[in-house]
Amino acid sequence: MPRKRPKGVLAMGWASFESAALGRTEHAPTSADYPESVVSRTSFTAGGGLGWRISALETPRTTPAPWKIVVITGAPSWAEYWAETLAELPQDREMIVVDRPGYGASEPAEPVKDIRTQAQALAPVLEAARGQKVMLVGQSYGAAIATLMAEANPGKVQSLVLLSGFFGETGPTSRWLIDVGLKAVKMIPRDLRHAVLEASGQRPQLAYAKRALARLTIPIHMVHGDKDDFAPIEAAERLAAETVTRHPIQFHRVADANHFLNDGPAEALIAALEVCIPATKRWTFRWPRLPAFDLPRALGLGGSRQAAGA
Repeated sequence: MPRKRPKGVLAMGWASFESAALGRTEHAPTSADYPESVVSRTSFTAGGGLGWRISALETPRTTPAPWKIVVITGAPSWAEYWAETLAELPQDREMIVVDRPGYGASEPAEPVKDIRTQAQALAPVLEAARGQKVMLVGQSYGAAIATLMAEANPGKVQSLVLLSGFFGETGPTSRWLIDVGLKAVKMIPRDLRHAVLEASGQRPQLAYAKRALARLTIPIHMVHGDKDDFAPIEAAERLAAETVTRHPIQFHRVADANHFLNDGPAEALIAALEVCIPATKRWTFRWPRLPAFDLPRALGLGGSRQAAGA
C-alpha cells in the first residue's frame, strides 16, 4: 500500500525544508510507491528556444489513450503531489504533470516569474499522438499559464480546465504566507522562495491571461472548491461571468473542498476532470429529405390527361 503523504500548508512547508536538507528535488516522493509501469518520471526540452530540461511525471501507456490530460501545476510546482491521481487514472486516459521551470527537478535554478515565458517553455508538453486529444489543466498559479498555452497553440488543446485558479486575489491563508515569505525570502528553501516571488508578482501580468481567455474558442471549465482560502472562489466566479467567450465558461463549484483538490480522494478529482471532456458526437448518415411533389404533373403527364378528357 502506498504511504499516505502529509497534507496541508504546514506539511507542504515541511516537505520543502526536508527536501532541501536532504539534497533531493522531489517533495514527498509518492511516485516511488508505484511501479514504473504505473507512474514514471520523464523529461522534455523547454520550448521557445530556452533549452531547459523540464521534469514531469506521467502514466505510461502501451498505446496512446484517446485523451491526454496535461497538468500545469501551481506554486510550489510539484508533480509528486499528483502521484496518487496518476496511479488511479483509468487505462483509457493518460496524464502528464509537470514541475514548472524553476521547481523540483526542472531547470533553471532561478525563478521564472514571467507567465509568458513559462507558457513558451511548457508548450512542447502539448504534443500528442496522432488522433489523440488534449485536455489542458491549469492548477492554481498554473491556470493563467495554461490559458496562455491554449491561446498560443491553436488546434492542440480541445478542452481547458482552470482548477482552483489563482488570479491575483489572495485569500487569508495565501495572503499570510506571501507576507511571511517576503520577509523571510532569503532564508526559505528554493521552491518556497520561487512560489512567494511568483505569487506576489502575478497581478500585473493577468491582463495577458485574461485577453487570451477571451480569445479561446474551445470549451472552458472552472473547477473550484467553495472552502478555498488561498484563491477566493468569488474571484473565479467573477472572472467566469465577465469573460465573453464563444462557449460560455462552465463553472463547477465543489462543495466543502479547499484549494488542494488533488489532496482529496483521487477518484473524486478524476470524476471532476471527466466532466470537462467534451462528449463525442456519433456521426450518422441520413438520406436527404426531398420536397414532396406530383411526379406525373412534374413530367407534364397530368396536363395531357386533362386535355384529353376535355
